[in-house]
Parts: sequence; C-alpha cells; structure tokens
Amino acid sequence: MEMFRRIFFAAVLAGTVAGFMTSAIQQWRVVPLILEAERYEISEAHAIDHEQDAAPVAPHLHEMPDGMNPWSPADGLERTFYTILATTLAGLGFALLISAVSVFSAIEITPKNALAWGLSGFLAFSLMPAIGLPPDLPGMAGAALEARQAWWVSTALATGAAVLIFAKLGNPAGAVIALALLLAPHIVGAPQPPAIPSDVPARLATAYAANTLFSSLAFWLMLTAIYGWKNRNSLK
Repeated sequence: MEMFRRIFFAAVLAGTVAGFMTSAIQQWRVVPLILEAERYEISEAHAIDHEQDAAPVAPHLHEMPDGMNPWSPADGLERTFYTILATTLAGLGFALLISAVSVFSAIEITPKNALAWGLSGFLAFSLMPAIGLPPDLPGMAGAALEARQAWWVSTALATGAAVLIFAKLGNPAGAVIALALLLAPHIVGAPQPPAIPSDVPARLATAYAANTLFSSLAFWLMLTAIYGWKNRNSLK
C-alpha cells in the first residue's frame, strides 16, 4: 500500500507541474500560431458563405439550428484558462499512465533512468505518431477523425510496446521485434486528408508542427525528471 501511495503522489506532482509548465511553453510558442491560423480559417469560412449566398440553393445547411451551436470558451482569459486546465489534466493523465506502465513492467522511474523514460514517452506519444499524422492547424484539411484516432492509438501502443520489449529483453531478438513494432503502423500507413487546398501558409504549418513537438519533448522530460526526483526522495 505504501508503494502505491508513493507512486500516486509522485505522479500527481510530476503531472501537475509538467502540465502547468508545458502550458506556459505553449502560450509562448504554440498558441500564437493557432491564433494566426484561425484568421485564415475565418476568412476562408466567409468566402464559402459568400459563394453559397450567391448560389440558388436552399438555406445554409452547414449552420446549426438555434440553440444547438457547440459551446466554446471566449477569447482572452477564459480561453487561456481552459487551455491551461486541459493541458494540466492531460499531464496528470499521462503521469498516471506511465506510473501504471512502470508498475506492470517492474521498471521503476528513477533520476538515473528518467531521461530514457522521457525520451520513450516522447517517442511513443508524439514523434512516431507525428511522422504519419503531423500536428495540423485550424483551417487545414484532415482525414476522418475516427480513422486518425485509431491510427494514433495503435501507433502509440505499438511504439510503447517496442520500447518495453527492447528494454526488458535487451538482445538481438528483442531488437528485431521492437523494430517490427515500430515500423508496422507506418507500413500500414496513416489515414490521409482529402486534397483540399488551404489558405494556411506552409511556413505557419511547419512552425506549428515543430513547436508542438518541442513543447511535447519539454513536457516528457520535465514529467519524468520530477517523477524520478519525487520517487527517490519518497524512499528516503
């Protein structure tokens, strides 16, 4: 019971702090890019509205009936608050997830192996999925949501399993199995978006993908470093 209490408090501390700090990085490097892309999305939506207004068709079918528009936070402080809250809760969730992986794999997270854990988390949940599904901005076309979610989850699971197998076996056979798991989702291929032109500039999409991966790497390194430090101190 004491072990689970120690792991739980380490996960809560690491996830909360890493999530909050990552929110600050995102407000600095990622959110401005999203806001800039939304300007292109709004202008593109206005252009579509004007085209439909000029066409002899039925009323706008893309508009939702009164009272059924989805809720979204207002721009400014309210949007910033909910963004920080969502990122912090996601950090807590990932911290609890790696706690469970640590327990079931019998590989404890310590200051000595925190870097390896952090890089593994980044590889499984960010880098490998981004190879097939790079982070996209508002206004950019994407494949069906269900297909993207299924491929992302399968890629994260396959990559995580590959890392664990390699860590536990540490021999040529383990390396071959790990490599096969790493490549399998990409051999199958990620769902591709329709060939619809977007007004979002390529330099903006590139900057967004790079900064999103940067913030994710910072998150995983902070998460595992704090977790390992708290875990070590709890043993004293």
